[in-house]
Amino acid sequence: MSDLTATTDIDSRLEGHRVELTGYCYRMLGSAFEAEDAVQDTLVRAWRNFDKFEGRSSLRSWLYRIATNVCLDMLKAGNKRARPVDLTGPTPLAQAALNPLPENTWLEPMPDGRVLPSVADPAEAAVARESVRLAFVAALQHLPPKQRAVLILREVLAWKASEVAELLDTSVASVNSALQRARATLSDTEGTAPDTSNPLDDEQRKLLDRYVAAFEGYDMAALTALLHEDAVMTMPPFDLWLRGHDDITGFMLSIGAGCAGSRLVATEANGTPAFAHYKPNPDGPGFVPWAVQVIDISDGAITGMHCFLDTPRWFPLFGLPDHLDADA
Repeated sequence: MSDLTATTDIDSRLEGHRVELTGYCYRMLGSAFEAEDAVQDTLVRAWRNFDKFEGRSSLRSWLYRIATNVCLDMLKAGNKRARPVDLTGPTPLAQAALNPLPENTWLEPMPDGRVLPSVADPAEAAVARESVRLAFVAALQHLPPKQRAVLILREVLAWKASEVAELLDTSVASVNSALQRARATLSDTEGTAPDTSNPLDDEQRKLLDRYVAAFEGYDMAALTALLHEDAVMTMPPFDLWLRGHDDITGFMLSIGAGCAGSRLVATEANGTPAFAHYKPNPDGPGFVPWAVQVIDISDGAITGMHCFLDTPRWFPLFGLPDHLDADA
């Protein structure tokens, strides 16, 4: 085998693990861009040290060991990403003000295609999708980094305790203890998970169709009928969040009135339905990026509208166009 062929083979073998490693690092770090940086660092380290890989474990296990060390190093700074609902109570509409916080404050959205590898087992696919939901990833951020790694490896990726102990250079008893503590913390912090089906069932598709029609028509009566009475609306990088359909629709008719006449384009993020939100272009025809909306559904109603406004970062990540024509 020529050196070029060998190099190409190594590159291909490493690259085949990129999506699942990105999913792992995203759950660890809560940041789409930090996760991709961590995976790139992992693959570079693996490529440089491939001649030292002796095959005593699988290539996959070896890569996860490297990725775990990379993430643990990145988490030493102590930053813990969060959602607006994790930081403050809801803001009454009468007191609503848009106060931005630094980018590294926030849990970030992630396109499904970058973190959810294709798997044949429907149960395995369901676990993968549940484990990238915003609420679950936010709950993970409450765990110390090593507990976080243990829980993801054991509960999400279904590794054996002995395999995790080997990866972390610790004992099986220590792994089991960390998992027990992590489960207890998550039970106190995660809250109720959305119940979105995959693929969407007929009722959920109809609900989202009605949501698009109500939002694009800026029909607040129709939107109110679709929102759970305790629905939340978040808007990172602003710390403001609203609870209840009255405050949400009141905000959209006041501070958010510039969104009237918008267009929504379907996409997928964090294992749930999502939309690219384009506002009417204030400087000419067509529509310009405004937000990536990640939507939570439970019990036949919309329970969460999570609007990520930093579109120069999000739209390229999601492969979304930077303009829609007027006839879109």
